Amino acid sequence: MSDSELLVGDDGVARCAWAGSDPEYLRYHDEEWGTPLHTDRKVFEKISLEGFQAGLSWITILRRRPAFRAAFQNFDIDAVAAFGDDDVERLVHDAAIIRHRGKITAVIGNARITQKLLQDRGEGALDRLLWSFRPALAPPRPRSVADFVATTPESVALSKALRTLGFRFVGPTTMYALMQSAGVVDDHVEGCFRAA
Repeated sequence: MSDSELLVGDDGVARCAWAGSDPEYLRYHDEEWGTPLHTDRKVFEKISLEGFQAGLSWITILRRRPAFRAAFQNFDIDAVAAFGDDDVERLVHDAAIIRHRGKITAVIGNARITQKLLQDRGEGALDRLLWSFRPALAPPRPRSVADFVATTPESVALSKALRTLGFRFVGPTTMYALMQSAGVVDDHVEGCFRAA
C-alpha cells in the first residue's frame, strides 16, 4: 500500500487519505462514514443527501447539511411528505441548499413513498430494506482507493428495488455511496484506524 492511501494526522492517527485535513471531513470520517446507520428517518435523510450529492463533491453536501436539515424539517418523513408547491418554490430559492428542482421534488416524492412503505410494512421498513442488501460475504478490505468500486451487484439490486417503489435519484453508484456511508459495507482502507 502506498503512503498516499493513508494520512497520519497531527494526532498521530492513520486515516483514509480521502478524509484530508478539513475538520468537518475528518469528523465525518472518524464518527460517521462506515458506521452502521439505522432508523427510517436517518436512512431517509442519507438517501436524500446522497441524491443531492449526485454530480457534486460530498464535502459540498456535508458543509450544507445543517441547512438541508433546517429546510427539510430534519428529514421528518411525514413533514416532508406533506410539502406542497409553495415548499418547492421556497426550497428552489434557498441559497443555503442545492437549488435543483428535480432533486428537491425527488426528496418530497421519496418521502411520500417512504410514508406509504412504512404504512404497508411497519416501522423500520426503509431501514430493513437498505440492510437487506448487505453482502452475504464481506468484500475484501480495500488496500487503496484504487480498490474502490463504483457499484456492486448489491447496489444495483438496491437501486432497482427502490426505483420499483418509485424512488428517484437512487442510481447504483449513489446507492453504493449510501452503503459505504451507512456502514452496510466497510470500505475504510487497510491501516485506517476505523477499519473493522
